[in-house]
Amino acid sequence: MNSPKYKRVLLKIGGESLAGQGGCGIDPERATELARKIAQVQALGVEVAVVLGAGNLWRGKTGLHSGMERATADHMGMIATVMNALALQDALERIGVTTRVQTSIEMRSVAEPYIRLRAIRHLDKGRVVIVGAGTGNPYFTTDTAAALRAMEIGANALIKATKVDAVYASDPLTDPNAERFEFLSYIDALNLRVGVLDSTAITLCMDNNLPIFVVDLWQPHVIEAVVLGQRVGTVIGDPKTWRTDADAPA
Repeated sequence: MNSPKYKRVLLKIGGESLAGQGGCGIDPERATELARKIAQVQALGVEVAVVLGAGNLWRGKTGLHSGMERATADHMGMIATVMNALALQDALERIGVTTRVQTSIEMRSVAEPYIRLRAIRHLDKGRVVIVGAGTGNPYFTTDTAAALRAMEIGANALIKATKVDAVYASDPLTDPNAERFEFLSYIDALNLRVGVLDSTAITLCMDNNLPIFVVDLWQPHVIEAVVLGQRVGTVIGDPKTWRTDADAPA
C-alpha cells in the first residue's frame, strides 16, 4: 500500500453522523461505525484530530426562531458538541484506539481544556484528539472551529466528511442535473457560497493554503483514499498546488 500523502489531518464531521433514525440523538452503534472508520485511517500511520458538530442534539437556529439570544443558543450548541465528543471517544476506546477529548470551554471533570501544544503532543503519541465546544466563542460555527484547530495543530489537510459525495452547484437531491465539481479554488468556493462549509472556514484555509476535501462520510474507505492522495470528492484549494496540470480545471 502507498504511504499517506497527508500525515496529520483534521476530520470535520456533522453531529448527524452519530444520530440514529430520524437524525436526532446519539446512537451508540452509529458511533461505533464512525469510530471504525477513524481507526482505519489511523492504521495507515496518519495522525487524526476530529471536530464534531451538534446538529443531532441542538441547532442554534431553532432557538433564534423562538427569540433566543444568539450567544445563548451558540453556547448550548458548544456544550452539545462535547456530548458528541464523549460518545465518539467511548466508541474509539472500546475498539482499542487511545483518544483524548479537549474542550474550548473548560469542563475539567469530563475533558481536558484545549491546549494547542498538548493536542500536538497527543497526536505525536498516536492518540486521536477530539476537540469539542467549537472555538469557545459564539457567532462561530464548528466549520470555522475545524479550520482554526487544523491550522493550530499543523494539519496537512481538512477533510469535511458529510452526507454528499462532493460539492455541487445546486442541491443534487432536488436537481438531478446539478454540476459536480472535482476541484474548486478558494475564491470560486466563496463566490459559489458552497453550502457544505461556511465562508469564514474557507477564508481561513485560503489564507494558510490548507486544502479542503469534501467527501461522503459513509462511502467505503473514502477517508483513507483522501490521505493516500487519491482523487475522490471535491478538493478546494490553490490551483497552483494541484497534483498535475491535467488535474486542474480548464
